[in-house]
Amino acid sequence: MKKIGVLFGQERTFPQAFIERVNSKNIDGITAEPVHIDKVMQGEPTEYAVIFDRISQDVPFYRAYLKNAALCGTTVINNPFWWSADEKFFNNCLATKIDVPVPKTVILPSRDLPTDTSDKSFSNLAYPLDWKTIFDYVGFPAYMKPFAGGGWKNVYRLTSAEDFFDKHAETGQLVMLLQEEIVFTEYYRCYCIGGKYVRIMPYEPRNPHHLRYVASFSPTEERLKQMEEIVLRINKFLGYDFNTVELAVRDGVPYAIDFCNPAPDADRNSVGEENFAWVVETAASYAIEKAQEHEAVKDNLTWGEYVKRGAAKVALY
Repeated sequence: MKKIGVLFGQERTFPQAFIERVNSKNIDGITAEPVHIDKVMQGEPTEYAVIFDRISQDVPFYRAYLKNAALCGTTVINNPFWWSADEKFFNNCLATKIDVPVPKTVILPSRDLPTDTSDKSFSNLAYPLDWKTIFDYVGFPAYMKPFAGGGWKNVYRLTSAEDFFDKHAETGQLVMLLQEEIVFTEYYRCYCIGGKYVRIMPYEPRNPHHLRYVASFSPTEERLKQMEEIVLRINKFLGYDFNTVELAVRDGVPYAIDFCNPAPDADRNSVGEENFAWVVETAASYAIEKAQEHEAVKDNLTWGEYVKRGAAKVALY
């Protein structure tokens, strides 16, 4: 029997529906259940062929558990090693090398010194930074947000340099991105599962949270194909099995705004019934596919083109 386990936190609608859908398919030799952990011994395998990870970004113990599981042959969705290494600024940097339009973005050192450091720890950092060049490059209005994500927490819209310095003073030890504002006419949130299944959803981030998937616009067939190609290209290079890409359309050009979401919102109450049904069905089918392919004696993780080409010492561009 090959088990598919779901590792999750406070969410309830998606994990339960996913488990029920896998089991309802009655695939011979495959079953799904919540992951159960009562001990973690180094170098010892888990009982799961596949683990669907929804929470390790918030629980370091779970991330360590998943790395050990992957080392011992479990297919982990998403790859915990790459997820540990990835962050939003790198994603933007990569996008510039694979011809994906992104907003002009810079990364900023934290306003306050990190714990266990002093001013002597920053001998290589100019003070002050070249703020004029930074502001001229990004422009105002601009957005400032944590480089490592965190949902909609600590996100600021800034209208001037003075506004920036006032708000940056509130960010403490957070490392922030300063990003060009894309004034969009349409906005889309796009699920990508298995690097091949894409669902493009009209999304209105200016609405209240429970109404963000209620939008007054829809894409043309040409736009759909354009956005699907961008979503697939991004996930091919990042290597995520399950991710969302947010695209803001300005002057007919889809800009990738946020595409480091390896535990994306899949709650029935926010994404709506049709999107929820699609993501449950597609995730269940993909997890079964990975369980059927699973071989206990090999590395079963998904690795993106960026890592694979680097390992093979092939130029990215």
